Amino acid sequence: MQVVDANTAHRLLDYPGLVEALREAHRADAMPQTRSNTLSEGGDAENKFVSLVAWAAGDAIAAKLVGVFPGNPALPNPQPSVQGLVALFSGKTGAPQLVADGAALTFRKTAADSALGADLLARKDAEVLLVVGSGGLAPHVIEAHRAVRPSIRRVLIWNRNHDKAAALAARLKHGAADVLALKDIADALPQADIVSCVTMATQPPVRGILLKPGAHVDLIGAYLPDMREADDDVVRRAGRIFVDTRVGCERSGEIGEPLARGLIGSDGIVADLFDLCTGRHAGRTSDTEITMYKNVGGGHLDLFTALHLLKQLGKT
Repeated sequence: MQVVDANTAHRLLDYPGLVEALREAHRADAMPQTRSNTLSEGGDAENKFVSLVAWAAGDAIAAKLVGVFPGNPALPNPQPSVQGLVALFSGKTGAPQLVADGAALTFRKTAADSALGADLLARKDAEVLLVVGSGGLAPHVIEAHRAVRPSIRRVLIWNRNHDKAAALAARLKHGAADVLALKDIADALPQADIVSCVTMATQPPVRGILLKPGAHVDLIGAYLPDMREADDDVVRRAGRIFVDTRVGCERSGEIGEPLARGLIGSDGIVADLFDLCTGRHAGRTSDTEITMYKNVGGGHLDLFTALHLLKQLGKT
């Protein structure tokens, strides 16, 4: 069994390679069995412990165990808000094959998931990326989206705390794209060809009325029913929703609320990554269509990522 630390996981899970690995896994068109469980300290406590298990019969089993402690970055000795591990087992014998840093693998998997969605749905000539949020996932989202859209020449960052957005922009300013932190999201949204949201928002910062024709909206946060990153006008202008997986997608406020209020019907969720990667659904229909993609996540994506990591380890 191999043990993979965070630095090694980040090095081996480069975004061009991981995005292609996720594409190929979805082209195989076989959804693993999945099961998830979340424990909390009780009531509305923010601290949670999450377990995700995925089993691809005859191939592999992955188990992710992570603690989600939102207050960690504010501790006297700051720590990541998400920490844990991912274990991969043989689907033939049950033997353990690797254990990897859970935060690193989750960052990489999540960003690559959204990048794959953007590669399938965003305009090919996208030049301006707006990232809403400036936490630990934000730089990964920028790197992953630029891996699939090297046409991106400007990156805009907005955060409710402008100082945090400015600090992230300063860290990234030596990259190939121009990076700028904006104080008013209303100035940023009309410019963006791709809007990628990495927040814990309960009041949606993305207003659909401000989106330019042809924009692609990538929604990564909002994993609970009371969370929203995009308002109803995004749903109305898009008219339909793409997801990485239909399993559990209605638990997100991003989808659950529009469904409950009749903004969309169940047929409004038109395709997942299996549909898009196999070609069952064509995705975007015109250069002016606004596309909305919900990154739900799930244990099967951790499994696909861990399998790719094991393959990369075999090359070293």
